[in-house]
Amino acid sequence: MTRVGKYHVVLIGIAALILLMSLVRIVTGENDITSSGTFAAALLLAVPIGLAGLGGLWAERAGVVNIGLEGMMVLGTWFAGWAGYQWGPVAALVAGLLGGALGGLLHAIATVSFGVDHIISGVAINLLGPGVTRFLSEVLYKEGTPASDAGAGITTSPALASNPPEVSLPLFSGGPDVLGLLENTHWFLLSDVAGILRGLTHGVNVLVILAVLLLPLTYFVLWHTAFGLRLRSAGENPWAAESLGVNVYLIKYVAVIISGAFAGLGGVFLVFVSTKYVEGQTAGRGFIGLAAMIFGNWRPGGLAAGAALFGYADGLQLRSSEAVTSFFLFGAVLLLVYLALRIRRLLASDQPAELVVRGARQYTQMGAAVVGAALLFWLWLTVDKLPNEFVFITPHVLTLLVLLVASQRLRMPKADGVSYRRGEQH
Repeated sequence: MTRVGKYHVVLIGIAALILLMSLVRIVTGENDITSSGTFAAALLLAVPIGLAGLGGLWAERAGVVNIGLEGMMVLGTWFAGWAGYQWGPVAALVAGLLGGALGGLLHAIATVSFGVDHIISGVAINLLGPGVTRFLSEVLYKEGTPASDAGAGITTSPALASNPPEVSLPLFSGGPDVLGLLENTHWFLLSDVAGILRGLTHGVNVLVILAVLLLPLTYFVLWHTAFGLRLRSAGENPWAAESLGVNVYLIKYVAVIISGAFAGLGGVFLVFVSTKYVEGQTAGRGFIGLAAMIFGNWRPGGLAAGAALFGYADGLQLRSSEAVTSFFLFGAVLLLVYLALRIRRLLASDQPAELVVRGARQYTQMGAAVVGAALLFWLWLTVDKLPNEFVFITPHVLTLLVLLVASQRLRMPKADGVSYRRGEQH
């Protein structure tokens, strides 16, 4: 399939997904499925996850496993909150980037220079981040300091000196708000498209725009520049890269520091949304970003899809717990589509021998799809409202299920997590 063909398939898939969401909305009567409020919330929830995942992508493409993204995000939130209340959003942005990059530098020193196991170093960063920030809060925000007089406490910083700017699309989602008018009609498909577009273009934080631009920029740098080729070669075979004159140590250091900076940028976004630093506000988003990166097969486009999936699921359960039951119908239809595609592939196959070898596995998967679709459809018909505990964990369960399905075709960089030493044979 050509590059253009792949883009066409992606566009057709997005169009089909929107159509399916519109059908589910009509059948269930849950307008929040495609409302602008749901997609605005999904965008706010997806951006920090996407930035953390982007940080993981840079590190792991260079061969360094980075499960310390959560700790680097924590450092980014604290430094952004500390600088933001004194000097404003720009200072918060710079300080958050530097805080996350500092965590990345520590991880690089441990793994690249000293050869510490990548997982152990990442766990240490995750423990160090909250510990260091709590110590700094107790020192700088204790009672009697200027910060405490400005409303800071041991677990929170003062509010930002000024709010970061937000933008809306003129005419369509701002001003006359044409998209809002169309959304309120609740017409099939048209109002759904309007709600989605309005949610993604109304009152958008400038950091969201920066985060979105970082995705194609990362793709361009890593796949269309000489520097990106060297970085990816360090993650595939550092010894071969070394034989071609690549400074593998330097490449890994740069990649892991950039990784920490991106995770810190995700922390800055959380501070911008809440207008201050709050202890524990990362809430595991660094780990979810790592999962989104794996779901995306270590590529920016797939990473964006993974972050969007979790952000949408979380945004929907925040907007309407009743609408979460629509996931049952949505999942049943998707399983039926998957079953239809499998059957079509079997009927179109001209290699009977291959079908005999792989037939048992394929029929097992098809049978599981039938059972799953029937179960989900039954749940949609019988469950009126989910318990709050189940609603809360729905995004996490959905993420795990998608990762389970996607894991069959994943390919990580070959030297990811491998300890590299210059001159050694491998």
